[in-house]
Amino acid sequence: MNQTPIARSVYIVSDSTGITAETFSQSVLAQFEGVKFRPIRLPYIDTPAKADEVVARINRNAAEAGVPPIVFSTLVTPEILARVRQSNGVFLDLFGTFVSHIEQALGLKSSHSVGRSHMAANSEKYRNRIDAINFCLAHDDGQFVSNLGQADVILVGVSRCGKTPTSLYLAMQYAIKAANFPLTPDDFERNALPSTIAPFRDKLFGLSILPERLAEVRHERRPNSSYSRIEQCRYEVAEAERMMRREGISWLSTTTKSIEEISTTVIQEVGLDTA
Repeated sequence: MNQTPIARSVYIVSDSTGITAETFSQSVLAQFEGVKFRPIRLPYIDTPAKADEVVARINRNAAEAGVPPIVFSTLVTPEILARVRQSNGVFLDLFGTFVSHIEQALGLKSSHSVGRSHMAANSEKYRNRIDAINFCLAHDDGQFVSNLGQADVILVGVSRCGKTPTSLYLAMQYAIKAANFPLTPDDFERNALPSTIAPFRDKLFGLSILPERLAEVRHERRPNSSYSRIEQCRYEVAEAERMMRREGISWLSTTTKSIEEISTTVIQEVGLDTA
């Protein structure tokens, strides 16, 4: 008999975008199985009036549900932080937990600036990230082959094995210029890497996937086609892995891994600089 999962509301409160708190909350809450979390992101809570509205909303939820919701906060303005902290929720101050310890270690007071991690729209790091995203989009799925020498990494693998989302994640999170190139049945028949990417062997990293999962993904895109047949998927995956082993290309299976895990492995295996 299946038990109904425990339900709990989770408020993610920030005076900026709330992305930092949301990412952290997802990592923490993933450790708790059997609970159905309902995340509610409340960004730009930057005035006392907005803080009071948040408190009223959290308190109303606590009264209706009979249990206090969980509140993840990256609020930095003391007055607004103090107001929201008084709500009837399980309050987790993500910045405050760490900032005071770092202040003591450095002998400095923090700036308590709102949106500090998202303020650098004109910084070099921000421009590098935008450049990497543009490069990734231009070099997706082998559609644009010039300037491949500028790539930090070139992901290869069969169609729909996760190359594009991984490339985008690397670009958006780490400003890594990631191109991706498909390995196709034509390449397997020639028994050779595509000539376009062969000169950049040292930049190649392979992605693979279980044929059964590949068939599911392809069926969503092209149902009942030869492209999504399990036999075709088994053939392409086996040939792609054989080619990567023969060419000495490091690779991993994406079947049970998240984009974050895949990207971390790529960074480590290729030795990419994320500083």
